[in-house]
Amino acid sequence: MKVARFALWRPARRATLCLLVAASFLGLPATAQDSGQTKLDAFAKCLTQKKATLYGSFLCPHCDDQRKVFGQSFAWVPYVECSMVGSRQETSSCQAAHIRYTPTWVFADGDRYVGVQSLKQLSVKTGCPLP
Repeated sequence: MKVARFALWRPARRATLCLLVAASFLGLPATAQDSGQTKLDAFAKCLTQKKATLYGSFLCPHCDDQRKVFGQSFAWVPYVECSMVGSRQETSSCQAAHIRYTPTWVFADGDRYVGVQSLKQLSVKTGCPLP
């Protein structure tokens, strides 16, 4: 009976060990991503200091793509919502800024970049160092 328990336990032990090894490999990207997000926080805060503002819309799939570039650090990006909930009208802030397309980045020097921008493009324009 003891041999049978040991024999049954051994495959379970192997399976558990395999799962732990797989989980550790799967955990590495998540850990690296989390540390990367912390570094992007500083980049996003620098964009604020440099007076770069993103105008976007919750209805815009490209705006969602731009948000994804920043991940959780998007919370620090200076963002102006251009769509009114329950309406297709543009907010007064976006009308005043003459935003025609979203996403649009507006910089302190008045330059505008329309469309999804890479972190490198934003870094070159603002001088904010990349992580």
